[in-house]
Amino acid sequence: MTGLVQVLGVIFGVVLILVGILESFFFRDQRLHRLFLINPADTDAVRLWTVNLGFYNMIWGVGAIVGSILLTGAEPAAGRALLLFTCLGHVLLGIILVLTERRLWASAIAEALLPLVISVLLLL
Repeated sequence: MTGLVQVLGVIFGVVLILVGILESFFFRDQRLHRLFLINPADTDAVRLWTVNLGFYNMIWGVGAIVGSILLTGAEPAAGRALLLFTCLGHVLLGIILVLTERRLWASAIAEALLPLVISVLLLL
């Protein structure tokens, strides 16, 4: 089971890093405006939160990957705690996202589903 959790944790971390890169560096790309609900005229106004949010996601992603790697290292409890914290944080963030903006329900599911699965596997 640990191997599966590790693979899923790394996938989750990589996805967070990729989303963070899109948010931080490509938020001006009009193809992403629909995904992020950005009005093209507002890109300068949203720069602060998109860049900041992107870096948050990249840091969370690194946490998921490090936690996954530590699961079979010298301190598996530390890896479990780090990965569980990261996953449960994103489950909560997905819930908050859909509660604050219902149009982002698909993004909320994408944000919360995989970490929910990982969390359940870690708690079994």
